[in-house]
Amino acid sequence: MALEAFGDSKIMSGQVILWQVLAAYVFALAGGSISTSLHLAHKPLCALISFAAGTLLGVTLFAILPESLGNSPWWAVALAAATGYALFFFISKYVHHVCPACAASHFDADATRHFSEIATALIVALSIHSTTDGLALGIQQEAAAAEAVKWSLFSALCIHKVPEGLALGSLLIGAGLQRSGALGWVAAVEATTLLGGVIGYFFLAKVSTFWLGLIMAHVGGGFFYLAAHAVLGEMMKHGKKLVLTSFCAGVTLIGILNLVLRVFSG
Repeated sequence: MALEAFGDSKIMSGQVILWQVLAAYVFALAGGSISTSLHLAHKPLCALISFAAGTLLGVTLFAILPESLGNSPWWAVALAAATGYALFFFISKYVHHVCPACAASHFDADATRHFSEIATALIVALSIHSTTDGLALGIQQEAAAAEAVKWSLFSALCIHKVPEGLALGSLLIGAGLQRSGALGWVAAVEATTLLGGVIGYFFLAKVSTFWLGLIMAHVGGGFFYLAAHAVLGEMMKHGKKLVLTSFCAGVTLIGILNLVLRVFSG
């Protein structure tokens, strides 16, 4: 009976994680649908980007790193986080901006003429980014993460996915694509979130908690890069007050959410 109960609990937990991955994908599609239908002014998009960046930093500080440090030594966690940061740094530097929210600040007015040149690099970079989003959600069950960690990570990613879809859709419309084509590309690129979830859930099941902790730390390093780069990129071009207020609100939201979830799950 105990084994049956454990098995049922594991199945239910797995179903929740798969639904979370699907929900994150839907949030990205919702953002893409809005941006391909409406012309969103840069100021509200800037606020959303900064808020979403804050949630990524918040989930890294309050959920991912503490959980990773509980499974792996600090030096290994620090090294794994550094590799995650370095990966996104080099992709952004030598391939394309790994986050559409960051790329939105650098997308020039002649993008229509150059879309064929940047499309492949953009899609590759964003696909890697979205795969790590899904991977972070997919490995939670096997990492035996606390419920507070699971739900704060899920919340942060869903909040992040909306402006991500908004920015990506806006970039593609700005590059001259029709609404249906732009939305189709958003759906295709963001589908790698589902791929990451499947890889994490089905193919990393037998990895030890030590390595799962390091994978989470690696993802956290990438999130830290996205948060820092998105905010710094926006601050250099726009008002610091709007950016910092929105960013701090995102960090605070995840911090409070994580605290509340830990209290109720404890």
